[in-house]
Amino acid sequence: MNSGSGGPELERILDGIGPRLRTLRQERGLTLAALAVTTGISVSTLSRVESGLRRPTLDLLIPLARAHHVALDQLVAAPASGDPRVHLKPLRKQRGSVLVPLTQYPGRVQVFKQVLAPRPPELVTHEGYEWLYVLAGRLRLVLGARDFTLRPGEVAEFDTTEPHWFGPADTESVEILHLFGPRGDQAVVRAGPSTADPGTSG
Repeated sequence: MNSGSGGPELERILDGIGPRLRTLRQERGLTLAALAVTTGISVSTLSRVESGLRRPTLDLLIPLARAHHVALDQLVAAPASGDPRVHLKPLRKQRGSVLVPLTQYPGRVQVFKQVLAPRPPELVTHEGYEWLYVLAGRLRLVLGARDFTLRPGEVAEFDTTEPHWFGPADTESVEILHLFGPRGDQAVVRAGPSTADPGTSG
């Protein structure tokens, strides 16, 4: 007899949480023991949740979402595996820039399409690795004391622990694909940016 608490759709959602949690943990390179230390949840409970032997409850999912650095709804309501389309949600940033996430799955290299409006350079540093591909316009990339200009079709990659900034090279907006890898993940493509004056020796 159906309890009336959600039916087959709820069952499908709950059944998908365990495998999703296991994939997240494995992609982050965590053991059950390490995750147990981080969340305060026992190894046996974590194992039962991942294998579907125990139904996940909020008091389990909240610390797990926090440990994996994902939103709770990403654990509970991920897109159906039969539909590969990413539902694009442009995010408007300051000074007219637009950011469009092209990936949704956490723990992997993240891909964005960005339209950058003119703004003053401001060098930043953080953990990770970035890969930029210019779609339209001219991109100025500052890496430490070095200054580069990239044109459509050109690529740059760099470790983000080095002081850096990128934005339009002139008064027009620039459109780029932006890949960001956590924990220093590197993109497969390896190409250095071209300088504004190709005749200058490095």
